Amino acid sequence: MDLDLDVVGEQFRPGGTYLNTASAGLLPARAVRAMREALEGMASGRAADPLFEDAEAARAAFARLAGVPVARVAMGGSVAVYSGLIASSLPPGAEVLTAEGEFSSTVNPFHVRGDLKVRIVPLEALAESVRPGTALVAVSAAQSADGRVADLRELRAVTREHGARLYVDASQAAGWFPLEEHAPGADYTASVAFKWLTCPRGAVFFVAPGDPEGVESLAPVFGGWVAGERPWDSCYGPVTELARSARRFDESPALLTYVGARHALELIERLGVDAVRAHDLALAERFRAGVLELGHEPVAAPGSPIVSVPGLGARQAELARAGVQLSDRAGNLRASFHLYNTADDVARVLEALAG
Repeated sequence: MDLDLDVVGEQFRPGGTYLNTASAGLLPARAVRAMREALEGMASGRAADPLFEDAEAARAAFARLAGVPVARVAMGGSVAVYSGLIASSLPPGAEVLTAEGEFSSTVNPFHVRGDLKVRIVPLEALAESVRPGTALVAVSAAQSADGRVADLRELRAVTREHGARLYVDASQAAGWFPLEEHAPGADYTASVAFKWLTCPRGAVFFVAPGDPEGVESLAPVFGGWVAGERPWDSCYGPVTELARSARRFDESPALLTYVGARHALELIERLGVDAVRAHDLALAERFRAGVLELGHEPVAAPGSPIVSVPGLGARQAELARAGVQLSDRAGNLRASFHLYNTADDVARVLEALAG
């Protein structure tokens, strides 16, 4: 299925050459309109109840994209909070295995516990490093710094073999990656939505374990009134009945953000992740080939729309002045291609680099 470029053109208006989705995606026009209408309603004092309906619709849309029942999906505002939730559930001395250079929100909560054994290995060695006694493997589906994609099927198989659980941060993957093939099998999945899912900042989704034992092992330590089975009856004193779904792990939603998220996620559904993926990867491969012709060796990251070129990070500011938006990450120039990019964007950035 080809990407519907007419719909993309109606919804997105990049300013200049925007190749920085790995930092933040562009908002679609439909999300901006919905948020503007919600703001006007807030200014006039209209009730916020419909905004909660938008938040629930966003939850359902993410569940469909992830291929999981909506009852497994919690909503919050930070991946680090959900990393911390998982970290708090581990017994003292438990071994957590992570990859070198992981994004800090994914792994820092395990380090600050102080009584966990956190072992760090190269991404390529992650699966072979799982061993008896490993309690958890925490990994990004795609690495933020350079776009390398983890072999989640292999990790799922080896964690099951050793009785470990798998935690996947899909922040650099959800929206172009076939998440529905992997999220159902992972024990935990967390993802921001302001990158490849083109949502406003502040929307985060968490897929809780599919087994009762896994759910019960997570104490909703940050749960407030929204974590109750009947939230409006849980506003005062301790929550007497936790939600019987992953909603027990909800943070109180930033309603305006989730209004926009609903409309952005429904657009990604309409366009189709497979079509988005094919479009993004074709542009990334075109850029990789062009960079090689210029004499630069990008980080090997097959199957990723993120292209990281060592040694060129210092040129990020120069390129920004020329109207080309990319990132400087770990000294690398990072370009990230998404549904609103075109072959012309690839040509412009290559011309700028050559010049």
